[in-house]
Amino acid sequence: MQDPSQRGLRESATFDRASIAAIQHAARTGVYDIRGWGAKRAVPHFDDLLFLGASMSRYPLEGYRERCDTDVVLGDRHATRPLHLDVPVTIAGMSFGALSAQAKEALGRGASEVGTSTTTGDGGMTDEERGESKTLVYQLLPSRYGMNPDHLRAADAIEVVLGQGAKPGGGGMLLGQKISERVAEMRTLPAGIDQRSACRHPDWTGPDDLAIKIGELREITDWEKPVYVKVGATRTYYDVKLAVAAGADVVVVDGMQGGTAATQEVFIEHVGIPILAAIPQAVAALQELGMHRRVQLVVSGGIRTGADVAKALALGADAVAIGTAALIALGDNDPQYAAEYEAMGSAAGYYDDFQDGRDPAGITTQDPELSARLDPVEGGRRVANYLRVLTMEAQTLARACGKAHVQHLEPEDLVALTIEAAAMARVPLAGTDWIPGRGF
Repeated sequence: MQDPSQRGLRESATFDRASIAAIQHAARTGVYDIRGWGAKRAVPHFDDLLFLGASMSRYPLEGYRERCDTDVVLGDRHATRPLHLDVPVTIAGMSFGALSAQAKEALGRGASEVGTSTTTGDGGMTDEERGESKTLVYQLLPSRYGMNPDHLRAADAIEVVLGQGAKPGGGGMLLGQKISERVAEMRTLPAGIDQRSACRHPDWTGPDDLAIKIGELREITDWEKPVYVKVGATRTYYDVKLAVAAGADVVVVDGMQGGTAATQEVFIEHVGIPILAAIPQAVAALQELGMHRRVQLVVSGGIRTGADVAKALALGADAVAIGTAALIALGDNDPQYAAEYEAMGSAAGYYDDFQDGRDPAGITTQDPELSARLDPVEGGRRVANYLRVLTMEAQTLARACGKAHVQHLEPEDLVALTIEAAAMARVPLAGTDWIPGRGF
């Protein structure tokens, strides 16, 4: 069949083929689209920034002779046992239920091998995850699915989740086909029935109540464990200030490129702001409070490469968290399963139906036959390799900028390729000293 463009036909920029398909799906079914992954629309991202490597006015470090450290301490504001991580890349919260037990174990193995942390997610802590995670952060979510005070005490840190980048202001979903007997038992809910998570915590409504809740968590854990507060990137400047005022040791900001197991596509594509725009707002809030580096900032949402890591750190983050990228490292969307993806109406590289529980890679499924395909030991090795590469790439860029620690990177090391990125990241447009919004 001849390409329509070769016949002089032109696709509408407004009603493109994806928009037409969405309208037809809504008209045919009367339901909105639910999917996993994250935003697919193009937004300003780290690719729109470049580093200014050392030449004459700056002195680079020799990669084979001079050290560039990567360690980071998280949560030393109040906790007596803050986290000491070897690398500034952590594994974000992803639930058992959304992921198979094998996937959770593999993430724990990979993170532990390189000396970083992993995070639980909605639905509680599994024995596999705790057993293989040297450093495990326990998420306290609005749903309280799987909530267990003993697990709070068994964790190394606690993350109070107020929002997620893919769906700030909304709750999560776990459809019935993924609610196995084990998942149902952990969540104290019936098997095979769709589960929707609440969008806000049931026992408090505002910043003052959050301060009380953080105090309770500190008492439960004898003031040993750091308490994180996670927000979806929206009104970041104000949210970070309120989180710090409530007593957070660490603030986690998740941009709109962050992934999800399942939510409405209208949420994924149209709510929240890019992480590139959120980091400077968060840093400004911390600086105004005199808390930058005192309260650590972890950012997530679309982190893919060591360049992304280095740019996030240069803008003022202390560490980053990866989710979707970690699943891809495990084997998600692998071409070896191309035929099975095609049979489901998708393709390798396009598969986003995480909610269906039919993932042939054995990652986003509770089907015992499919999940058995994922070897947690081999999966952990792949994740560890990926984390090492991210770290080495960030070190390479830091050395090129003359930095002996990746956290010494700073906005002065960056320029932007577009006016939009320059305005969001608050760094100069390349070849100028102009930051949009700050005059000439």
